Amino acid sequence: MFLELETECMRVYRRKVDSANAERAQLCQSLMAKEAELKALVASIGENTTRFKVDEKHTSLKDQLAAVTPLLEELRAKKEERIKQISNVQSQIEKIKAQISDHNYQNNDGSVKHLNDDHDLSTRKISDLQMQLRNLQKEKSDRLQKVFIYVDEVHCLCAVLGMDFAKTVKEVHPSLHGTNSENSTNISDSTLEGLTQTILKLKAEKKTRVLKLQEIVEKLHKLWNLMESTEQERRQFAKVAAVLGSTEEEITSPGILSLEAIQETEEEVERLTKQKASRMKELVLKKRLELEDVCRKAHMEPDMNTAPEKIIALIDSGLVDPCELLSSIEVQIAKANEESLTRKDIMERVDKWLSACDEETWLEEYNQDDNRYSAGRGAHLNLKRAEKARVLVQKIPTMIDNLIAKTFAWEDGRNVPFLYDGVRLVAILEEQKLRRAQREEDKRRCRDQKKLHNLLLKEKELIFGSKPSPKKTNSFNRRTSSHHSNGNGAGFMTPMPRRVSAGSATPELQTPRSYSGRYNNYFKENRRLTAAPLNFSTVSKDDSMSSFASISGSEPDSPLYLH
Repeated sequence: MFLELETECMRVYRRKVDSANAERAQLCQSLMAKEAELKALVASIGENTTRFKVDEKHTSLKDQLAAVTPLLEELRAKKEERIKQISNVQSQIEKIKAQISDHNYQNNDGSVKHLNDDHDLSTRKISDLQMQLRNLQKEKSDRLQKVFIYVDEVHCLCAVLGMDFAKTVKEVHPSLHGTNSENSTNISDSTLEGLTQTILKLKAEKKTRVLKLQEIVEKLHKLWNLMESTEQERRQFAKVAAVLGSTEEEITSPGILSLEAIQETEEEVERLTKQKASRMKELVLKKRLELEDVCRKAHMEPDMNTAPEKIIALIDSGLVDPCELLSSIEVQIAKANEESLTRKDIMERVDKWLSACDEETWLEEYNQDDNRYSAGRGAHLNLKRAEKARVLVQKIPTMIDNLIAKTFAWEDGRNVPFLYDGVRLVAILEEQKLRRAQREEDKRRCRDQKKLHNLLLKEKELIFGSKPSPKKTNSFNRRTSSHHSNGNGAGFMTPMPRRVSAGSATPELQTPRSYSGRYNNYFKENRRLTAAPLNFSTVSKDDSMSSFASISGSEPDSPLYLH
């Protein structure tokens, strides 16, 4: 029994020992597994290892296991938190990459499964991912800003060209129009490239339309000027007309380069072109009148090949294109304006000379007035004017000489004669010099006749010893009062011949003659005198007496004589 009891006890003891060993082995295995997991979690998370170490010398396995379990639970919770954090950052990264690469992004658990196999859950990795996310977000912001700039430029170009903006951008990508969220706007490389190509295409189209519209507007301006269109007719195309002097960058008005605007401008050009064909004769004649006006002001002769009669005959016959004829007359107008500028200095001198001759004519008429010294209204003004006229008349020979010298210089520089209303100016001036010389000769003869007449009167008084009867004396005084009232006959002015001043029946004492009268008095007569040479051999008695009467006011004893 003792042996059996001993055997049974040994069996029970061995079972207990085996059970204790098995439990101990199980505890060691569990502790080792948890310690291994703990070490793995510490290594994955990157936490400090000293905090998660267990004292194995003075504690049992159960105590060690009880100490490891909460540490392990804490690390597991931290791991899950890190996994979620990293998964969130990676999902954002993948989404932005998908937007940039234009791939469809599907939010599934692939990234989380990927993280379960990944043992790097440290803060360093999180920082790297966050840095990568910030870079991608910055790139996304830059791309989005660039897309907005491109879309805005496309909008401006479409507005100027009159094109459908929504249709244009939807051809690039549907998300570029009608979306309010920035996340829905496509920012891929293909979208940016599509927008770039669209902008280049629109700019090329804009350049083509600008050149086409500028060419049309240039024709429109010419037609406006030719047809003398009213301001109301031009106001309708004022915006389109502004394209002519503008660059491509300055053309920003909506619809100004639309196909409708270009078509309307072309139709207006066609309409004016048809009107121009019917009014071309009137325009050509108007330009001819303009040429004649320029030539008349400059005292030049217009080209007779474009005379109104010839122009009408040529247009009616159809031998000459009216546009070419109009261009020819415009060239003649330009040449006439240019030549009038070169003649300006001489023409001003001619005007001064004509003014002096005009004053000379007025002075002759004034000297023939018997009532010039009366105390009438405006008499003092006429006296002052007469004084100035005498000074001016004395300068006429110098004016003529200087004018001849200037005219010769002009002719030498251009090898063409200087014509004044079709007559060479030098010939007119030389004619005037000859006429003035003739008048000087007439004055000398008149003085000699006067002296002879006075001598005969004195001899008659000595022979008969008595004076003429009162009646004859009064008659003689009345006849000679106009000769002797102003002096002894020694004049200081050069009067014009009687035939020059005979064009005015009533002397003008208050105002000078008009320019038209001046030209009639001198240059029209000069043409007649140039055609017929002067005859110095015959001078009638009436002409001599009239010349004598015209110079009596310039005698030294006259009250009008300037000392």
